[in-house]
Amino acid sequence: MKKKLSLLISLSLVAILILTGCGSGKSAKNENVFRVGMEAGYPPFNWTQMDDSNGAVKIEGSSEYAGGYDVEIAKKIAEGLGKELVIVKTEWDGLVPALTSGKIDAIIAGMSPTEERKETIDFSNNYYQSQLVMVVKNNGKYTNAKSLADFNGAKVTAQLNTFHYSVIDQIEGVKKQEAMDNFPAMRVALESGVIDAYVSEKPDATSAQAANSNFKMIELENGFVTNPEDTQTAVGINKNSDLTEKINEILSGISEEEQVNIMAEAVENQPAAQ
Repeated sequence: MKKKLSLLISLSLVAILILTGCGSGKSAKNENVFRVGMEAGYPPFNWTQMDDSNGAVKIEGSSEYAGGYDVEIAKKIAEGLGKELVIVKTEWDGLVPALTSGKIDAIIAGMSPTEERKETIDFSNNYYQSQLVMVVKNNGKYTNAKSLADFNGAKVTAQLNTFHYSVIDQIEGVKKQEAMDNFPAMRVALESGVIDAYVSEKPDATSAQAANSNFKMIELENGFVTNPEDTQTAVGINKNSDLTEKINEILSGISEEEQVNIMAEAVENQPAAQ
């Protein structure tokens, strides 16, 4: 009986030590690392490149690096938090699940703080304000378009699970195409003639025409009707997280002028292949 009791006590002590060790490891990780999720495929907000030039950060579990506006903002936040920045490359549809499951600490991916998303996660204050535009083929049928009405009959798409796709319905007579997974795919589709245009925000469109002379950004007169938050960009954070207040404090130290300058550098530094 004593041997049995002694064995049970020993097993209990081992279990406690294991649990304590696991808990300590998790705590240390949370204290020292700021894990940020992004597509690394939405220039100039974020992209993938093969080296650390222009301040790019290595992507976890990959030989590739992430660069762009979001990366620069993430670096400032990580520095303000006193943590090491880790970039976790994640498909757009997987960003919110990755956050809520604890795989990442924040989403910094050109994401708008829409009311629908706010039902699941919280957002920081705005760290960039944009506007909706159209991207078309330069010297093509819609190169001189000025308004939504000019896209009557056009084959138009946008990224899957974004408000960009829903606003296409505001174009009378449009031939709404199936939504696409990401912006590189839409650029390929546009250049090949599969689509006539895609809906985007101004930074991406500026990036597209800077990277490829075959593309042109159309800034619309009396364009899409949107809610103010639809064209804002904010950091996605878990509900009731202690990080929200800290991140807002750090973001408040980045002036609008500095935001514009960081974005201009991102457009200039994006890899040509993007």
